[in-house]
Amino acid sequence: MTKSPPTSPAVVAAYQYCEAVTGQQAKNFAYGIRLLATPRRRALSALYAFSRRVDDIGDGALPVPAKEERLHETRELLAKVKADEVPEDATDPVAVALADTARRYPIPLSALDELIDGVLMDVRGRRYETWEELRTYCRCVAGAVGRLSLGVFGTQPGARDVDRAPEYADTLGLALQLTNILRDIREDAGHGRSYLPDEELRKFGLTDGAHHHPPQEDADFAGLVRFQVRRARELFADGFRLLPMLDRRSGACVAAMAGIYHRLLDRIAADPEAVLRGRVALPTAQKALVAVRGLAGLDARRAALRERA
Repeated sequence: MTKSPPTSPAVVAAYQYCEAVTGQQAKNFAYGIRLLATPRRRALSALYAFSRRVDDIGDGALPVPAKEERLHETRELLAKVKADEVPEDATDPVAVALADTARRYPIPLSALDELIDGVLMDVRGRRYETWEELRTYCRCVAGAVGRLSLGVFGTQPGARDVDRAPEYADTLGLALQLTNILRDIREDAGHGRSYLPDEELRKFGLTDGAHHHPPQEDADFAGLVRFQVRRARELFADGFRLLPMLDRRSGACVAAMAGIYHRLLDRIAADPEAVLRGRVALPTAQKALVAVRGLAGLDARRAALRERA
């Protein structure tokens, strides 16, 4: 990559706004990206702030037609970013920061269109009959973010199977999203949403939904959760193949973010009904341990050994 031009004060201020949004709204994500050098940290904050705007439209209290209109306007803004039509002195700091990121890094901006598509599924109240249908949704809202992040990280020259890096980034996004779905079963139900595949809810006797506490009589809620945990762990194992392809700091960042969610998955597996009682979270000390492992390259080395096995 050629040397980037200096960053103007207006663009620096736009990035600072995005970093503030990230720090306030995405504790786990912010914890991971602090391991990066400033340019990449800023770029990922810009991607997060735009993604957060899309998510907030979907989760807000506006009626469906108004949400669809807001998402259409956001897609039009994205088109301006793609066309490099957002000036540095524009009044929207997220657009300014995202446009600068797109100039500096080869990010696949079409993935943000996929994110908007996924949130439109939420807005229109779509349910998912099968895992393949849910997987499509997860690729839109999380796999896309993985591929965008890879555009910022780049890959190491000569890395083995580097052409599969976008696939692994996408898969890691799926693993994180499925973990989110398990963690947020109760909260999503409050928004009238159910993400787990209907055919799997029926299989485990949860015909009334998975959000009731205690679970409905004669249902195997723990069995359903552990079935999803196994699926998520397989996705993590596949997605972690990305780590040896990244430089040390980028690998540490990904290992920290993914490691936090992997440990959340362990907590959920140990006590499935915890997700019905409240929000499952990882203590700060455990997050710090995950970051140390990432910086030490332990997860990357383990992934590399699995590849050679």
